[in-house]
Amino acid sequence: MRRNGKILATTATVAAMLAVIGMLPTASAATPAGASATRTANAGTTSVGAASDWRGRSDDGGQLSHVFIIMLENHALDNTIGDINPATGKLSMPYLTMLSKTYGNATNYYGVTHTSEPNYIAATSGNNWWVNNDNEWTVVGNNTFGVNHYDHTNIADELQAAHIPWAAYMEAMPTAGYLEDSWPSDSNALYVSKHNPFDLYTDIHNNPSIAKNIKPYSDMARDLNSRNAPRYVWISPDECHNMHNGIYTAVPGFADTPCPYPPIGIGDPTDEHSKTVADNFVKQAVSTIMHSKAWTGNSVIFITADEVDFDAANGSIGDYLSAAGCCDSPVVPPADPQISADWPGGVYGGGLVPMVVISRNGPHHVTDNTAYNHYSMLLTIEEGFGLGKLGYTSDAAQVKPMWPLITRTHVHQ
Repeated sequence: MRRNGKILATTATVAAMLAVIGMLPTASAATPAGASATRTANAGTTSVGAASDWRGRSDDGGQLSHVFIIMLENHALDNTIGDINPATGKLSMPYLTMLSKTYGNATNYYGVTHTSEPNYIAATSGNNWWVNNDNEWTVVGNNTFGVNHYDHTNIADELQAAHIPWAAYMEAMPTAGYLEDSWPSDSNALYVSKHNPFDLYTDIHNNPSIAKNIKPYSDMARDLNSRNAPRYVWISPDECHNMHNGIYTAVPGFADTPCPYPPIGIGDPTDEHSKTVADNFVKQAVSTIMHSKAWTGNSVIFITADEVDFDAANGSIGDYLSAAGCCDSPVVPPADPQISADWPGGVYGGGLVPMVVISRNGPHHVTDNTAYNHYSMLLTIEEGFGLGKLGYTSDAAQVKPMWPLITRTHVHQ
């Protein structure tokens, strides 16, 4: 998300502020925004596919071996998979498109909401916690209205409790357990904590023994070939490799810098170059994973994007190309201060984004039109690892697991 400093507040401050003005009841950290609140979760889907009540099991009886998540940025499904570069007449992202045809392609998969950060939080805790901004841990630059510290149970907590090793690999993060919000500088940030959800959870940020699981991406290949390879792996590319951009000065050691924002927007030459670079990153990351000792048994790779693009010139709603959503995306009142004065109210989803699922032992050439979002990905991982259900992943009526893209056999509940 590119809108720096528009409306900023802490997670707790947002909830308290909305409660005071009658927009939201106060809630404990364990209570998701529910139907009783004015700011609620979406009670339906914006697009109905082959809605699935299928619950999956892996072919060995119920466990996923390893899970890998590659999170890209700010691009819709139709701007990525199958998209044609107007200048060349060729695919903008040929590798990602090939993966979508070879493995599993979720064609009705949404970001949970806007901006970027709440999607990362939703994908790891089952809720966006009333946040629709990109505030980070500390006050930086024009982030003057507050900070976001998420004091909520998250997937890392569940993995720790179950003694399942995990790691989050952040490209351009200089050292393991790095706690600053950016690198190398706030004004030229190739690494940003808003794309590292684990750093924003208080129980991780404040505990060095847990924070050490957040590592530079350069450590991943070695770790995946070690005896103690993590079973849950989150990958955040840097700002020049995730299609976000906004880097205007070259960073030594990073050949794809600088990478400025596209001057026109989606489809202009700068954006097309950004997609090429991101496609190359995905190819390298997938190759590293699939050639590692960790690519065993019922292992799965999820490749997606957080939300559709921010585009102040052409955005249709709240400066975004889409606010479509499903599966408990938040329902936000009109003129919400975190969005814009002209926000009409309603479902504030993250738009239709790409989701490719590579399952080592699963089916190939699968297209699934079930309505999914980042909660669905989290639910699938929880079920695959035998973990409890966080936040909205417990809403079986709305949030469906993604087993049809992963396993050859399904058990109907």
